[in-house]
Amino acid sequence: MKFIYLLSALLTCFHAFGQNIESNYKVYDTKNHKIISLDDIVEEMNHNDVLFFGEEHNDSIGHFLEISLLEKLNQRFTGRVALSMEMFHTDIQPIIDEYLVGLISEKNFIKEARAWSNYKDYKPLVEFAKLNKLNIIAANAAARYSNAVTVGGLVVLEKLPKSSAAFLPPLPIDTAKGRYQDKFNEILGGHSMGTMKVYQTQNFWDATMAWSISRFIQKNKGIKVFQVNGRFHSDEQLGTFAKLQQYAPKLRIKNISSFSDESFDEPNWQKFESLGDYIIITNPKIKRSY
Repeated sequence: MKFIYLLSALLTCFHAFGQNIESNYKVYDTKNHKIISLDDIVEEMNHNDVLFFGEEHNDSIGHFLEISLLEKLNQRFTGRVALSMEMFHTDIQPIIDEYLVGLISEKNFIKEARAWSNYKDYKPLVEFAKLNKLNIIAANAAARYSNAVTVGGLVVLEKLPKSSAAFLPPLPIDTAKGRYQDKFNEILGGHSMGTMKVYQTQNFWDATMAWSISRFIQKNKGIKVFQVNGRFHSDEQLGTFAKLQQYAPKLRIKNISSFSDESFDEPNWQKFESLGDYIIITNPKIKRSY
């Protein structure tokens, strides 16, 4: 009931502004060069194992599409869907599991799982998973390890005690070269050692999320994983996407790049085709979630 209430509230929010959700996003299939529907993406998952949703964290339409896709995936592959999230860290997996089976309160869950400040945007996903008994993978690296890498580089991970290994991907972690690093440097603007350590932290996040997904699928054959992360982690099939291909070369993976753009009315799809298997452009006039 809580999920139904949340989804209803979200719909009410859009309608209050006179907005029709379907008219405020467009989905493009880059392989077949055509506009498609969310249902088409779900149908393609018959032939795939993992679907990345690369989001802008404050895109209200994007958050609605995430819960819509999760719901449609669960309808199509009932009992064979898991949700993986950048927004939770590997060391709080027991807390998520406890909440999903109703053993701890939402208040304790939010506090002890260190939920993001905009958790309201992801709450519908969590509540849907809880209602439908879906697993949630706490995929991202624990903040204390990320901070350590930012200060001391990836080598610091090899100094951690053996008891920390349960929360870490296989070591050592490679630092991705080429296009991914170039994109990162464009954002931060530089090649200093400080920038390199921050980039190594990015690689650590990617490796941890990829390893979390790979490890889960190894233990749960036949499960379709829906991974939600910031789109830099999976655009151009780089970052977490590329790391997952390294860890599990046989997995069939697709990615969505979702973002708002001023070209919404008449998008130049060719401009965006390199970003993913599916491009979702949302209406930039819609109010951001924060």
